[in-house]
Amino acid sequence: MSMTTTTTMTILGMALITFLVKALIFILGDRVAFSAGMMKALDFVPVTVLTAIIVPMILSPHGKGLELSWRNPQLVAATVAALLCAVTRHQLATITAGLVVFFCWQYALMS
Repeated sequence: MSMTTTTTMTILGMALITFLVKALIFILGDRVAFSAGMMKALDFVPVTVLTAIIVPMILSPHGKGLELSWRNPQLVAATVAALLCAVTRHQLATITAGLVVFFCWQYALMS
């Protein structure tokens, strides 16, 4: 198999598995009941997945090891956003401040 065929088969396989899992949940519907403990555990899945995606992007934005310095705009913006969120608990202000700090910091570093 060539690389293109392998890649295509991998993508089709992942699509099929994703479709089957979602179809199974849709077809079974209310016939499957999760325990209270399982439901509580499933509540943490979105936060866990988001953290697993975001933290590596913040700490190692170029994928070449940790960049724990003031020259890392992702880290600076995330720190400001986390502090603002802890103080205000205002989501829109947190997102806006994080983006503004990120772009301003990145622009300042490029100048």
